[in-house]
Amino acid sequence: MAERLRPQTLAEVIGQPHLLGPGKPLQLAFESGKPHSMILWGPPGSGKTTLARLMAHAFDAEFIAISAVLSGVKDIREAIERAQAVLQRTGRPTILFVDEVHRFNKAQQDAFLPYVEQGLITFIGATTENPSFEVNSALLSRAQVYALTALSEAELAQLFERACAAALPDLQFTQDAMDLLIAFADGDARRMLNLLEQTQHAAETEKIAAIDGDYLRKVLSRNARKFDKGGDAFYDQISALHKSIRGSSPDAALYWLCRMLDGGADPRYIGRRLIRTAVEDIGLADPRALPLALDACETFERLGSPEGGLALAQAALYLACAPKSNAAYLAYKKARACIAQDASRAVPIHLRNAPTRLMKEMGYGKAYRYAHDEPGAYAAGENYLPEGLPETRFYRPTSHGLEAKIAEKLAHLRELDAKAAKRARPDDVTKKAKD
Repeated sequence: MAERLRPQTLAEVIGQPHLLGPGKPLQLAFESGKPHSMILWGPPGSGKTTLARLMAHAFDAEFIAISAVLSGVKDIREAIERAQAVLQRTGRPTILFVDEVHRFNKAQQDAFLPYVEQGLITFIGATTENPSFEVNSALLSRAQVYALTALSEAELAQLFERACAAALPDLQFTQDAMDLLIAFADGDARRMLNLLEQTQHAAETEKIAAIDGDYLRKVLSRNARKFDKGGDAFYDQISALHKSIRGSSPDAALYWLCRMLDGGADPRYIGRRLIRTAVEDIGLADPRALPLALDACETFERLGSPEGGLALAQAALYLACAPKSNAAYLAYKKARACIAQDASRAVPIHLRNAPTRLMKEMGYGKAYRYAHDEPGAYAAGENYLPEGLPETRFYRPTSHGLEAKIAEKLAHLRELDAKAAKRARPDDVTKKAKD
């Protein structure tokens, strides 16, 4: 059904108004009469193949299609030879359509470059992955990228009505059945048509003409929603989960966590991201966040799915509601950056351990002040950083959660350091005078 109902004209295409509307980029490209190489980037069922075929028809060009999933260098060579033969025989240009172009490696993608440069082919690549990461920069620089979007519910409803009128005149669908099909399709036009075809075959077998939601639920197996565990959908959704927690939105955090679990994401990966969120975005503002996230991961390992998912959900809710601070995360990055660009400074001699007599004679550990023997268990004025290191503060606690108390404590200790420094100055002056 999907192939039979494929649009034959640009006006029949449903969706992509940002590209196909009046004055929009692809509409202007069709009207120009001059084909150009392009990358069509969008989710499955958004119309990439259809647009490539319509472009070949609009420009009276030979249409050659290959799939990067099934093809290799030999197939690329054969496609180029066919394009050369068509040009010599008829003078017609060729549009070479490469589906799932991101599956080709660098060498395979580079193979198209000279023929694009010569004008032998107009290259159209289709990909569900971000071309910035998956397509070679050389090829990317020679092609215009157009981003397609999944079809909206209104657009899927329009496709549903067109399909019923053209191919299913004997079936009557209730509103509930149509809504259910649209939900199952999940923005994918091809899936919508395949589901309709599956329903048609079942109805013909059982001699049923009226289709309601209950019947559809019996006929259609529960299809997992679109979820590419290694693609953009994965990273977009895990990013949304992380940012929802960081933004203190428990409802959004729970939504994205359940979306990912529903789509087949590895719960262990989600658990690892929750742990990262606890240390990166909460830190010492709520030290309970990290052990709670770790406990949730351990609970999942013990219970498995689906019960273990509840522990992950509980952790996500707690993290979203917890006070936020990235002070520990920033302090860690600053310290790493400082060490990376600084010399390898020696450990101050008073901080070195002295397990042997020789080390003691060399002064190791001399004048070290044992903090527990000092007032308040704090050696005011003591320095624990390498000598000569410019004064710096990596850790700057926020005023959120427990860090507010940590900030107060550190401020008090710095006051003690300042008083100790003032008491030390007169002695230094007297010593210098004696010297």
